[in-house]
Amino acid sequence: MKVIAFNGSARKDGNTAKLITYTFEELNREGIETEMLQLSGQPIHGCIACYKCFAAKDRRCAVTDDIANVCIEKMDQADGIIIGSPTYFAGITPEAKALIDRCGMVSRANNDMYKRKAGAAVVSVRRAGAIHVFDTINHFFTIGQMIIVGSSYWNIGVGRNIGDVDGDEEGIKTMRDLGSNMAWLLKRITT
Repeated sequence: MKVIAFNGSARKDGNTAKLITYTFEELNREGIETEMLQLSGQPIHGCIACYKCFAAKDRRCAVTDDIANVCIEKMDQADGIIIGSPTYFAGITPEAKALIDRCGMVSRANNDMYKRKAGAAVVSVRRAGAIHVFDTINHFFTIGQMIIVGSSYWNIGVGRNIGDVDGDEEGIKTMRDLGSNMAWLLKRITT
């Protein structure tokens, strides 16, 4: 079993990556392989609505000049998908939005190719707006017929500067509970 996480933050190894790592610790403890792909510094742009993916039905995006097809393939091969984003003006980052739009369109064009995979949102926030980010990511999972993994609270950690989330005890517990719940679910849906 494998879980792929996408860190949609412009900051490589920032608070969003740290929160994902807390989730990974629990998944790894349960014997589940994990991988994080950080979108920081990677070229990815939004869907151009060419609909060539609907004509080709080859599980790929027709636009090939960025990392989107790598992300699509990693999602396709994984049993669980985590999408993380910091909160930017009460929304997800442009990178995370481009990821969702491109992967989501290709999935729809290919009979909901992520159907029944486990999905979880991970959100870092300085103060407010995180619920909108959480909802946006979860909308990607629900429209793709995925199973959303819950935790003991919304999957949110609080911190502004890199490393601040390490002081958010409730956020850390939430991420660890998320990892434990995802491991439990994966063991049931992949047998």
